Amino acid sequence: MTEHRASRPHGGRPSRPSGPGHSRDDRSGRAPRAGRPPADPARQAAYEAVAAVHRDDAYANLVLADILNGMGLHGRDAAFATELTYGTLRALGTLDLIIAAAAEREVARIDPPARDALRLGVYQVLYTRVPPHAAVNQTVDLVRSVAPGASGFANAVMRTVTETPLEAWLERVAPAHADDPIGNLAVIHHHPQWIIRSFAEALGGDLEETARLLIEDNQPAAVHLCARPGRADAVDLADEVGGVPGAFSPYAVYLHGGAPRDLAAIRDGRAHVQDEGSQLVAAALLAAPIEGQDTRWLDLCAGPGGKTGLIGAIAAGRGAEVTAVEVAEHRARLVDIATEGMPVTVLPMDGRSVGRDPDLPEESFDRVLVDAPCTGLGSLRRRPESRWRRQPSDLPALTRLQRELLVAALRAVRPGGVVAYVTCSPHMVETQVTVSEGARRSGVEVDFVDARPLLPPGMPGLGSGPTVQLWPHRHGTDAMFLAVLRRTS
Repeated sequence: MTEHRASRPHGGRPSRPSGPGHSRDDRSGRAPRAGRPPADPARQAAYEAVAAVHRDDAYANLVLADILNGMGLHGRDAAFATELTYGTLRALGTLDLIIAAAAEREVARIDPPARDALRLGVYQVLYTRVPPHAAVNQTVDLVRSVAPGASGFANAVMRTVTETPLEAWLERVAPAHADDPIGNLAVIHHHPQWIIRSFAEALGGDLEETARLLIEDNQPAAVHLCARPGRADAVDLADEVGGVPGAFSPYAVYLHGGAPRDLAAIRDGRAHVQDEGSQLVAAALLAAPIEGQDTRWLDLCAGPGGKTGLIGAIAAGRGAEVTAVEVAEHRARLVDIATEGMPVTVLPMDGRSVGRDPDLPEESFDRVLVDAPCTGLGSLRRRPESRWRRQPSDLPALTRLQRELLVAALRAVRPGGVVAYVTCSPHMVETQVTVSEGARRSGVEVDFVDARPLLPPGMPGLGSGPTVQLWPHRHGTDAMFLAVLRRTS
C-alpha cells in the first residue's frame, strides 16, 4: 500500500487545447500503454477518473468505482484516490485560474493529459496536507507517463504553485468581495457564478447563508440508506450496518464508510440507497390527507426507482397499487429491479401521454408523484462535475418538460386527489415558476397544500410555505423542492 499523509478535503468545461510546449503524441487523456508508469497507483486512478470525466463526459461516481475495482485498490489507497478525484472536480474552476496564473497561459492551451494531471497536483499542494515535494514529484511522474513532452513544463508550473500559499493565490485570482461578492464566492467556494446567483435568489438574497450552503456543498455527502417499510426497521438496520438512524426520515440510516452494495440488506431488498431528502418528499405525498378511495398511486417519472421503491413498500402495507412510468427503457428496467415483489406495475412510456394511452387514463389516480428531470443543482455534493457541466442554456428545455409533466399529472389525478411536484434543484425557475405555470396551464382547478405539516415535526428552516425547500446546510439533505397540489375540480 502506498503511504500517504492525512489530508483535509475541500472542495466551464475546458475547450480543446492548442499551442506549443506540450505533448502532441496523445491528446485523448488516456495513459499510454508504453512508457514509465507513475509511482503511485492511487494518483493514477484519480487521473484516469478525472480524464474520463472530461474526455468522455463520464460520471465520476461510476467511472471511479470501475477504476478502483480494476486496479484492485482498497482501503487507504482507494480513499486517497477518491478524495483526489472528487476534490479536484469540485475545485476545478479555481484550480484552472491558479494554473493559468502560474503557467502564464490559458488553461485551454494546455494539452488535456497534462492539464488534468496538473489539476490533481495543484489540488494536492493547496488543499491537502500532502508534502509539496511529494505532490510535485508525483505529478511530474504522472505527466511524464501521459504527456512525456510536457514534464518539464509541469515541473515548472508545480514549483511555481508551491511558492505561494493558498490564501495568497485566492487573493490573487479572486475579485475582492467588496467589489464583486458573487465573483469572490465563486472562486473561494468553487461554484460557477450563475449557480451561486440562483442559490442566493432561493435564499432570499442572503449571501452569508449562501456562503454556508457553498461550504456544505463542498463536503463529501454521507451515504443514506432507506429502510423499506414492512421489510426493515431503521433502528435495527442501523445496528446491523454500523450506522445511525437518520435525523428526520423514519426510514433513513446514515452509513459511515464502506460500500453499500456489499450490504446484505441491499442485496436482499430490505433497503436501498436514497438521500434522506428524497425519502422525505416521497413520504410527504403519502402523508397528505385525501377523502375517498386511496388505492391507485402514480409515479410519473420513476427511474431509477429510489422513490418508487419507498412508495411501493408503503403501498404494500396500505393495500394500494402503484403505476410507475419511465420513458427510458434502461431506467424502466432499473425500476423493475428496485420494486421486485412490490405492488408496482412499470410502464416504459412517456409520462406526458396521460389521456392518450389507455394505461394512463385521466382522473384515475388518487396520488401522483412528479419527480421531474432537472438540472440537479441540489445534489452537487454527490456529483461534483455537474456544477461545471450544467449551463443556464439547459433551463428552457428542462422547464418546458417540467411544466408538461406537471400538467399531465394534474390531468391524471382525480378531483380530491393530490400531486407532489419534486425537483432536486433550488433554482426558482425549476421550482416556484414551473409549479405556478404548470398549474395555470393545466386547465383544472387546484389548491396548494401546505407541505410543511407533511414532513416530520421539528424540522427547522422550512420557510413560510406552502412549498418546502430542503437544503444541505440546514437539513443535511440534498436540496429537494416539494410542492403539493390538490385537484379541486
